[in-house]
Amino acid sequence: MRGLPVALSAALLLPMLDLPSAAVAGPRAGTSTGWTVRAAGAATAAPAVPCPNVPAPATAPPQPPPPADPAARAVGGSALATAGLVVPPSVPAPPAVTATSWLVADLDSGAVLGGCGPHEYGVPASVQKLLLAATMLPRLDPWQEVTVTAEDLAIEPGSSAVGLAEGGRYRIETIWLGLLLKSGNEAANALARLGGGAGGQAGGIRAMNEQARLLGALQTHAVTPSGLDGPGQFTSAYDLALIFRACFADPAFRRYTATRTAEIPGQPALGEKPFQIQNDNQLLYRYPGALGGKTGFTDLARHTYVGAAERNGRRLVVTVLGAEIPTQRGWQQGAALLDWGFGLRRDVAVGRLVRPGELTAASAAPTGTVPPSALAGGAGLHGAPAGAATPWAGIGPLLGVGAVLVAGGTVLITRRRRHAVRTSSAMTGQGG
Repeated sequence: MRGLPVALSAALLLPMLDLPSAAVAGPRAGTSTGWTVRAAGAATAAPAVPCPNVPAPATAPPQPPPPADPAARAVGGSALATAGLVVPPSVPAPPAVTATSWLVADLDSGAVLGGCGPHEYGVPASVQKLLLAATMLPRLDPWQEVTVTAEDLAIEPGSSAVGLAEGGRYRIETIWLGLLLKSGNEAANALARLGGGAGGQAGGIRAMNEQARLLGALQTHAVTPSGLDGPGQFTSAYDLALIFRACFADPAFRRYTATRTAEIPGQPALGEKPFQIQNDNQLLYRYPGALGGKTGFTDLARHTYVGAAERNGRRLVVTVLGAEIPTQRGWQQGAALLDWGFGLRRDVAVGRLVRPGELTAASAAPTGTVPPSALAGGAGLHGAPAGAATPWAGIGPLLGVGAVLVAGGTVLITRRRRHAVRTSSAMTGQGG
């Protein structure tokens, strides 16, 4: 990954104040090791524990992820730049899940409530389709009727598909439903091609990567529009939360992702009858207040998941990467983390989701004139009601990312991955 411009990098890496560390709970039941606790700004780390129940990765990417960029890892607050568990002080322990990284955030205020390796690189699988949606929803007319091509149907054999027919005529809205309900890889190809202009599908992928940068998702790089594995394709739990939040701002997306069933129209000229599809996101059927989300799986990525729900007027999003499913599927692990998030006070946070365009504006500012509002851990949460108190209210903007989060008492709990090989779970439908 290319380094950030000097002005933005300097702003994100301002020295952290050496403030007293917050209290930490004792060893967690069900773990064989103790907590590793590091308060931001502390010189040493105490004895320690991994994120709950995180096993060693079963697979490795075809090529290593890009070198860690300290500035990119500090986006949203320096407390998030950890491979371990980061939670507010004095809160209940999060549930044990098999995901190698995860994050829970407030969709409205942007407050990050906690995470495990939130800026660690992961492989997206079909949650990549959310970036496609964030990019192409504003570009494409849902009522336009288009023709599906042979190029659109060139997907990996056995991978997830809606069942669109070559030469078939469909409204773009129908293709969106096929993408978000059934994770259709041919639908992803068609939407990328249609939104890519003269550049076709390749142009659509370029637009996706440009959109990722605009959103502040600096650790995300798309190689395929569908999330089918490709060398150099990565994301992070934090980036996925940014991407989903951008999608959720679009009323059409909110309607599509909450749709449980839809009909794919027949193609009489091709001898194709109409058929019904169902939403693969089980959160919609089994979690009260579910708003939508996206499932994903490939042999390389393992299980990935993004889901959102509302409870008592509060809307949260959870992102999960690299999960196994010996006892819980991806959506169930997401549901457990959502329950944990809803149980926290509204005034606690460990960081925030940056606003679309915020980092772009900061990087364009002349050296030494980065506006305080562009600091990823700066005071105030985007989307909070006017006059509402925030976890950083009253803290001077020049304290920088680390000082803001340390002053809030954030505790970093460093993960030590177990070295046991995790059990693989076979599942059909690559990119599903």
